[in-house]
Amino acid sequence: MTSLEKTALEKGITAAGTGYGGKSWNILGQVYFPKAVTDSTFAFETNSDPGQFVPVHIHPTQDEFILVQEGTLDLKLDGQWVKAHAGDLVRLPRGIPHGYFNKSDKPARALFWVSPMQKLEALFNQLHNLTDPAEVVRISALHEVDFLPPEAND
Repeated sequence: MTSLEKTALEKGITAAGTGYGGKSWNILGQVYFPKAVTDSTFAFETNSDPGQFVPVHIHPTQDEFILVQEGTLDLKLDGQWVKAHAGDLVRLPRGIPHGYFNKSDKPARALFWVSPMQKLEALFNQLHNLTDPAEVVRISALHEVDFLPPEAND
């Protein structure tokens, strides 16, 4: 897949349920849609079915935000469990361990954005359709996303 990287933000609308440039990613069963892609920021929509999650990890070089649009997400944020509901904004400063989990019985949808983009789009390109979690962790570490040991998710 080719990169959508851009240095300037392009005006326009990325419609609901679609990705910028028609792109989407399947990352361990969750569908991600890029919404805005520049070197300074990267926004993407996630769609998480009940039971889906992203384990606790750290972005050492990026601040991250999550705007929950539908449903509820349980987050492990710096060692503490918190709950974010539709309309809530989660702030994740760089270097803070975090993971998100859909522990409800309903789908959840959220808009994530990171600043700066760093290597995140390239990471998602490489993770698309991978099915081996160990390979996802290995590739992520090469792209400045460091997963913590499984017990961090307890």
